[in-house]
Formats: sequence, C-alpha cells, structure tokens
Amino acid sequence: MSYPKWNLSPDRFFDPEPAQRKVARELYESIADLPLICPHGHVDPRVFADEDYSFGSPTQMLIIPDHYVFRMLYSQGIPLEALGIPRRDGGPVETDHRKIWQLFADHFYLFRGTPTGVWLASEFVEVFGIEEKLTSETAQLIYDQIEACLQQPEFRPRALYERFNIEVLTTTDAATDTLEHHRRIRESGWHGDIRPTFRPDGVVNIDTPGWREEVCRLSEVSGIDITSYSLYIQALEQRRAFFKEMGATATDHAAESAYTEELSPAEAESIFQRALKGQATRDDARRFTAHMIMEMARMSIEDGLVMQFHVGSFRSHNRLIYERFGKDMGADIPLETEFTRNLHALLNKYGNDPRLTFIVFCLDEDTYARELAPLAGHYPAMRLGPPWWFYDSINGMIRYRDLVHETAGLYNTVGFNDDTRAFPSIPARHDLWRRVESNWLAGMVVRGIIDMQDAREMAVDSAYGLAKRAYRFG
Repeated sequence: MSYPKWNLSPDRFFDPEPAQRKVARELYESIADLPLICPHGHVDPRVFADEDYSFGSPTQMLIIPDHYVFRMLYSQGIPLEALGIPRRDGGPVETDHRKIWQLFADHFYLFRGTPTGVWLASEFVEVFGIEEKLTSETAQLIYDQIEACLQQPEFRPRALYERFNIEVLTTTDAATDTLEHHRRIRESGWHGDIRPTFRPDGVVNIDTPGWREEVCRLSEVSGIDITSYSLYIQALEQRRAFFKEMGATATDHAAESAYTEELSPAEAESIFQRALKGQATRDDARRFTAHMIMEMARMSIEDGLVMQFHVGSFRSHNRLIYERFGKDMGADIPLETEFTRNLHALLNKYGNDPRLTFIVFCLDEDTYARELAPLAGHYPAMRLGPPWWFYDSINGMIRYRDLVHETAGLYNTVGFNDDTRAFPSIPARHDLWRRVESNWLAGMVVRGIIDMQDAREMAVDSAYGLAKRAYRFG
C-alpha cells in the first residue's frame, strides 16, 4: 500500500525570491556540516554514563519526556494520563506505548507548521530514515521502524552524539547534584565532551517548595554546616568550584523578574534566618533572589564561569497539572518583563567588567528592541541569548534578528542553543537555526548591506563561533 511521503525541501525556510534564495543556499551549504555546540540544554547525563543505555520505546523517546509534544495534545483535550505521563501520586496512566503512539499519530496534524512539527519531520526522515508521513494509518508501521532502530547499537546515545557531530554538550544540574553521571562519563574513557552547568535555583529562590530541604542537601554535599548566610555563601562557592573541576564553564539562573538589588550583609542574614525558620515573606523572597543574582555575578567574575540569566516565566500556571504531575509539564507561560531599571544595580556594579559574561534570555519579545539590545550594545559584560523556548521558531528567529541586530550587532549575541530534553531533536533544531540565519544574511547581501565575504564569516560565527567563544569552550 502506498502512503503519503515526507517532502523536506532542500531550500526549506529560505525566501522564495530567487536571488535571496540562491545566496541563502550557498551560505547554508558552507555551514551545514559544522560541528554542533550545545551550551545550554537539559538532556539527562545518565544517558551518556552507560555505554549501553537504551532510549526504550519510541513513545518513551519522543512523547513522554517532551513537553513541547504533550502540551499541544493536552490543549486539545487529551489527558496527560492517556499519554503515559507519570502522576505524582502514582495514579493510573496509560502503559501501552503502542496505544499512546497511535493517539499521537491520530493528532499529529496539530503540529503542522509549528516548530515541533518541523523538528519531528526532520527527526523521522534524517535520524530514523522514515519515508512515510506519520498518520493514523502509518502509526504502527512507523512505530515498528523506530523500535527496530532503537535496538541497534548505532542508535545508542553515544553513537548518536558522534553521528550528530556534536563537539560539546552541556547538561543542567542542581547545585546539590553530586555529578555522579558526569564522573562516570569521564572515567569511561569515552571521548564525548559532556559538561555540567551549575543551576542553583533550588537553593537560591527561598520561595521554592522544599527550599529548606535543599539547603540541608547543600550542607551535606558541601560538607559545610549551613547555619548562617556567610556559611551559605561559602557552600555555594565550594559547589561552583566543584562544578568547574568537573568541566563546567557556565551557570544558569532563573527568576520570575529581572529585578536586582544589593542587600547589606545584615539584611541578607536577617532574610536568610527567617527563611530557615519558614517565616520569609514574599517580599523577602523577591529581594533575596535579587541580591543572590548580584552575588552570582560577583562569583562569576572571580571564578570565570559564564552567567546565564533567564526570566519572565510564570511557572506551573495550571495548578491542577502541577498538583497531579509536577513541574515542567508544559504549563509555564510568558510574563511581561522589564530590564532597564531591574538590571540597573547589577550592570552598574559588574556590567563594565570584561571578566563577566552575562547572557540574558527573555520571553517578552517587546523588550528586545526597547531594552535588551541597547543594554547589550553598551555594557561589555552583557550578551543576548538566542530566541528561547516559545520563540525558538522560524518566525521567532526572524523577529529576533530584526529587533536586535541594528542596535546590538551580531557579536553581542551568542549564537544558538537547543535548550532541549529531547536529544534526537538536537540536529533538527540547529539545522533550522542555520537555515534561518543563512536566509537572514542573504537578505542583507541582496540589499547591499553586507557583502558575501562578511556574510560567510557571520554565518560561521552564528552557527559555531559565537557560542564556542561565549561559553569558553577552549
């Protein structure tokens, strides 16, 4: 029986105007095979710690861990239980992975024209060699094909890392993580470059559920009995040093707002003690996070770790989903965000110091032209992260360049990062970026803004050089 086939145009995402398309194609071909730099992501390091690690079934690989996939299905009324998403209370969920896959295929049309649809199409064709489109009729055939692939050694994570031509990949790890999986990777003798990233939100944001338990854990892993703010700072500095010894080059920090404020030692101690007693107020939490972002900038100047700061997400907006399934379940929603006033304290104290690399990510596009590009176009320490999360898309990337380039330029940005838990999607995400960037540069060439020599150099930097330099990967 004949089924509809995928048709991935070699000129996809390029402008239809012939002159621009020709230049875009030439630029893309010059960078398409460059190694992938993956400096900000959420792939679990345990998949690389075991040489024989298996992704499991196609459903376990492509649906259950990917909130980009199941949030769309949930928006159309499909319960997360029906997709096999584990419940916090251990309640019943669908365990038949073929049935889950069939449900996914029945609704795959929902992803038409979306970034997830683009990534998945590329994965099916270029990673798994699938020719037929995913539909209700082809669901089980494609499941069988992917399942057969996953049983082969060349589809183990380490083999795919090499096939994908990844030069370096970072994970995101809690400040209290022992980094045991990273240690096992190192000791295995495998040459893949997998690095941790220091993510201290759980011990820095005092309004985080379980904060006091995390501070106890920080005491355990650091060997410092944290009874005061000064000892707390010592423990964080010790953990940063440990992460750096394990190969980390960056930290990562999340906050609802970009607000920064420097507290006096007495104020910081007072808030910290109230937090230990469970008596901190919402204002205490706001001010303490603001102060700790300042402290993390100071530490980055001292230890050389690149500082990433991403703000503007209302986490777990859907209370029912949070209570039933936990965090990171596709219910985080962007917030309006202000930077010029909120970053004033940090940038005036540390923004002129070239030893600091301060990379800012944002979910409020309105701020790019008005605030972020002018700030990054002035302060030596500040750089702009790529279009992130909801804007990691064709149009999001186009708007990003239109909004920031004339004020910040290319070299106050840091290239691309895939920001994903879905390891097989990494090549597709980088490919989309490289195609969109090639088309953007081609547009400037055909309008006489830059020449081809400039465009070629900018294309290489956008695809590879900017990220490698910004994150200090040797």
